[in-house]
Amino acid sequence: MLTADLITPRLRWTSTTLTIELLDEQDLRWHQIAGELIALLHNQVGCSFGSWTQALEAYIGDSLNYVVMRGLAKVLSDAATFTPPATHVSPTVIRERLFSYGPVFEARDVFHTQTHSEVVQDAAAELGLSKEEVEAALFADRPSHTILTDAGPPWTPADLLARYNLELTRGVLYWASQLRIDVAGSYKDLWKYLKLFKLMFWATQEAEGYHLELDGPISPFVHATTRYGRAFAAFMPALLLCERWRLAAEVHPPVSFNALTYRLDSSSTLRSHFKRSGPFDSRLESDFAQEFEDKFGGKRGHWLLIRESEVLLLGDTVMIPDFVLIDKQDETRKILIELVGFWHPNYLKRKVEKVRAAHCQHLLLLVYEGLNLAPDAFQDTESEVIFFPRKPVVREVMEAVEAMAERVYGPRVKREKRETKKPRARGKSEKRS
Repeated sequence: MLTADLITPRLRWTSTTLTIELLDEQDLRWHQIAGELIALLHNQVGCSFGSWTQALEAYIGDSLNYVVMRGLAKVLSDAATFTPPATHVSPTVIRERLFSYGPVFEARDVFHTQTHSEVVQDAAAELGLSKEEVEAALFADRPSHTILTDAGPPWTPADLLARYNLELTRGVLYWASQLRIDVAGSYKDLWKYLKLFKLMFWATQEAEGYHLELDGPISPFVHATTRYGRAFAAFMPALLLCERWRLAAEVHPPVSFNALTYRLDSSSTLRSHFKRSGPFDSRLESDFAQEFEDKFGGKRGHWLLIRESEVLLLGDTVMIPDFVLIDKQDETRKILIELVGFWHPNYLKRKVEKVRAAHCQHLLLLVYEGLNLAPDAFQDTESEVIFFPRKPVVREVMEAVEAMAERVYGPRVKREKRETKKPRARGKSEKRS
């Protein structure tokens, strides 16, 4: 992420709102600078971080665009790999041995009877190293001595400019104390990243999606800390994976004594570098969906199977069932399906707790017998449970679904088919009008 000194000069604000000046990603001048910085980094492969810093300073010189150049370079550096050089003895051990001699200088005097060179030579002999090895390993674990071993992803100038704008945008959230988010469509990954970054939130269902409140410091008087803001910034690219979204953040930037509002929505051109989840989380889910489609999909039945389209709100967490079955003739009739497969015991424990908290009568759990869960593990839940030995039998699942739907929603009312009149065949003697 960009540091505050690389973000602050790009901030623009009024008495109530905050914006940030992004780069024009179509500007050929910025494309040229981005391309030159990418080439400069690649030329430093095998050199130290200190060498990269010196080359960067020489490139920037007295340019008035030094803030942007340093920001672009920071993006490149963060994505690159700098590796500490290998040493026979830990640099910490070498420093402890040398520093035990106290201060030494290049020349001997009355108060310092040994020179720097002599101390290094003595320490090298004690450690079984050469003098050159001691000098090279002395600060080998410091960032400036790390070696550039991988220049990172295959950047193009356009990619680098886009990532820089994203880093500027998420950097504003360093100073955020609260986020208000509205999302609609393709929000599966949103919940995953909220959990990954351990963010506290409260969600409510809206007409076309969900409204989320993410809180920062517990005390309204705590404005200086960026602990929560950094978590907000880390999470922000996940929001770009949603189909439609709006963000309003309360921020306390160093350029203003008052809290300001920062707004952003899905009309922005920002691009996320986070990966979207695949269509299925496991082979078990994929096989279930395929078998349903083969036997009950299309016109074979009146149920439509949809992947992870419903969210059960459980206070500061959520549960997203694997599938939702929707009656094609009555969309209010829904059955949620959760596959409880080959899970870690701790994850399974949390899942059972969520099922209890959901109090959902139209949730069907398909539980793998190999988990050694007794049937009474779900006795205080309102959900239906089917145990399976190897994989769920879709026919049995659908029988349970029909029974559940009738119990929860009542008997299914079939729509009457409208009779269509067949056109009367014309006789040979009839003429077309």
